[in-house]
Amino acid sequence: MTLPGTYVLRRLLIALPSLLGISIVLFTVLALAPGDPFGDIVSNPNIPADVAANLRLKFGMDDPVAVRYLRWLTAMLQGDWGFSFASRIDVDTLIMQRLWTTLLVIGSSQVLALLIALPVGIYAATRPYSLFDQVANTLTFIGFSLPTFFTGLLLILVFSIQLDWLPFVYRSDISATGWRFFWEHFRQTIMPVSVLALFQAASWTRYVRSAALDVIRLDYVTTARSKGLKERVVIMKHVVRNALIPVVTLVALQLPAIFGGAIVTEQIFRVPGIGSLLISAILANDTPVIMAVTFVFSCLVISFNLLADILYGWLDPRISLR
Repeated sequence: MTLPGTYVLRRLLIALPSLLGISIVLFTVLALAPGDPFGDIVSNPNIPADVAANLRLKFGMDDPVAVRYLRWLTAMLQGDWGFSFASRIDVDTLIMQRLWTTLLVIGSSQVLALLIALPVGIYAATRPYSLFDQVANTLTFIGFSLPTFFTGLLLILVFSIQLDWLPFVYRSDISATGWRFFWEHFRQTIMPVSVLALFQAASWTRYVRSAALDVIRLDYVTTARSKGLKERVVIMKHVVRNALIPVVTLVALQLPAIFGGAIVTEQIFRVPGIGSLLISAILANDTPVIMAVTFVFSCLVISFNLLADILYGWLDPRISLR
């Protein structure tokens, strides 16, 4: 199927007002929230009052919210995302130092979750109410009933403390080189990736099974079987592709929850991602960092929803992309 370029362009144009509205809401909430990034400076008796006043004047902290927002939006469009009051470096530099770590952990966990959910859910749907189906249903109920912080602490207790197989603190300053460097990075990503992947796989397996069961009962699947096609061909060609449509919707809609779980997981395993950066920025009232990180999360969510819309047309040619 050829994807019309006008469709992608139209979806991008629709996403721009959404991002603008999100940025207005985020900036207004942060501007009206209690707390002051210069609170420690103001309360420090060793710093003259005029120094704190000059800092507030320099960064326009006392200007109206609308003026501050327009100044922030203009600077952001020019590539200036602000200055971190806590880290003393540019916000975009700070985010880029951590963004790829977060994308690596989240991306790897989602790929692993799909590699678990798709075969298990489809196999369970082809054998409903069998022993495999019952065991899979029980494990999925347990999987999405356990929060990520509990699973993370459990894995640390077993594999780090009891067995001493895996490190429970993510280190970005590994001194090893060559294959040893990649092996050490792989070892320390196993537990955070597994925590997120198992939680998502448990939820997605149920949806894959339900979607596959609905498709298996349709007439065209029965017709394909009556033509003498092998069961594997029927499942892979006629069932799986159509069953993935609601799964794509689910994955796109659950992205905010995925990023939320990643924030908790990064705190547990001390992963230097933007989730832990957001927590430290909130504790320090570092408003420019909070605004930038939440806006980056919003951009990622909207981007993946756009990708889901594009995948609809590839999975089901009946969906018009014009």
